[in-house]
Amino acid sequence: MDARWEPLGRKLKVLTAEGFGFGTDTLLLADFSMPKPGSSCADLGCGCGVISLLWGYRARPGSILALDIQREALELLGRSILDSGMERLITPTEGGIRDYKNILPHQSLDLIACNPPYFPPGSGAVSRSPQRELARHSASFLLTDLAEAAGYSLRHGGRLCLCLPASRLGEAVAVFSGHGLEPKRMRLVQQRPGKKPYLLLLECRKGGGRGISVEENLFITDGSGMYSLEMKRIYGDYLEQ
Repeated sequence: MDARWEPLGRKLKVLTAEGFGFGTDTLLLADFSMPKPGSSCADLGCGCGVISLLWGYRARPGSILALDIQREALELLGRSILDSGMERLITPTEGGIRDYKNILPHQSLDLIACNPPYFPPGSGAVSRSPQRELARHSASFLLTDLAEAAGYSLRHGGRLCLCLPASRLGEAVAVFSGHGLEPKRMRLVQQRPGKKPYLLLLECRKGGGRGISVEENLFITDGSGMYSLEMKRIYGDYLEQ
């Protein structure tokens, strides 16, 4: 595996490889889901671990369980954890989400973040890379699987944060509210003003009441093609590398 280091900030980097990288959506989700100090967290489908590492770098969570079914991804994360000195904070864990009762703690997590496969099986373009195909479509990681795992492991009032194509908003609301995870906060992402939203950032709360807070749309770039002020805030010292 041809691994390479990628910067995430002035004092943080992540080890990546072909098929085990990250995109803007991962950075957006890490910011959208930032944990509170001392909280018990899980990063489901963690890949090379960007969300877990950024949580540890920018916040003060109590613990992070980083779950992925691909051993190669966890090996990369393990080296990143050692490099960042987060051995006592992040626990890489191999397994599939459908085995949640044997992997996740019961009704005790404060926060779960997940960047699930973008498209339902049988839709969207197929990738030639097995790793990217698993990230884009997976019959073994459906929204209902995520809802069941989150319902089992979150405490009452715990948060589930995820990102999906904006077109899956209706599906996501139906699935999670049907499992006692009420959508409470959402934000749509646009590449620039005048373009349609392409990404949904959604927060659901276990046992939450009805009513959702819709935040103003997030623009990746402004009218001149430069990063928006909000994106500069989200990237932080990553842009200084």
